Amino acid sequence: MNMFHQIKAYFKFLLRSTNQHGVHSPFVYDLVTKCFYDKTQHVNYEKLNAYRSRLKAMDKRLIVTDFGAGSRTTKSSYRKISDIAQHAGITPKNSKLLYRFSNYYNPKTVLELGASLGLATQALCLGTPDSKIITIEGCPEIAKFTIEYLKERQLSNFNLINGKFSDVIPKLDIPKFDLVFFDGNHQKEATLNYFEALLPKTHNDTIFIFDDIYWSLGMTEAWETIKQHPKVTVTIDTFYWGIVFFRKEQAKEHFSIRV
Repeated sequence: MNMFHQIKAYFKFLLRSTNQHGVHSPFVYDLVTKCFYDKTQHVNYEKLNAYRSRLKAMDKRLIVTDFGAGSRTTKSSYRKISDIAQHAGITPKNSKLLYRFSNYYNPKTVLELGASLGLATQALCLGTPDSKIITIEGCPEIAKFTIEYLKERQLSNFNLINGKFSDVIPKLDIPKFDLVFFDGNHQKEATLNYFEALLPKTHNDTIFIFDDIYWSLGMTEAWETIKQHPKVTVTIDTFYWGIVFFRKEQAKEHFSIRV
């Protein structure tokens, strides 16, 4: 079901999407040309690649507690770290994009829903080293491993909290977030609940990024609902991500951009 939906959605995306030449908003044009299509081989890419390569070589198994939509590849509670890195983490291409994105906007307060093994967390830490990054992970064993692994990489500008998103979000003491990366529960109802719960913590320049918006029909329905929300102005669909802006100076407009 999921695979068929993704293939169908991807062909529709290709038909409606564009590159920078189809973008008439200066704000979005700058993002596309200076961030999305930045071809610079950033030095930190080597750290992103090394982090992933080491994880993919680990045979150690963890007992996985999954509060989200589950794994695409296995139902077992015991999963090898190498398998989690291969199938559950952010892709190499998107980790580099997240690095560029956070570096481009330089958010000071960041929230990540779904730390997993820290592949996206590392990209955020390196992309915006002066920021305060809070990341939430539901699985106790993964959380414990990831905290130790990130600290071994000399990353310190993060606070990983182990707990259910629905329990942790109401207790967050940061009044406003500049960037929120949603990557921990690919179910329609949960995604919309977290979106609504975090709306009070937005300001005019807050950015929400939703990962895997075509993971399932339900996730795509959630994305369509979010796009129509009255507080949302500009949205960008890269197929893998749905990016949301709340800038009141922007007319409500939706873009589909090939990255």
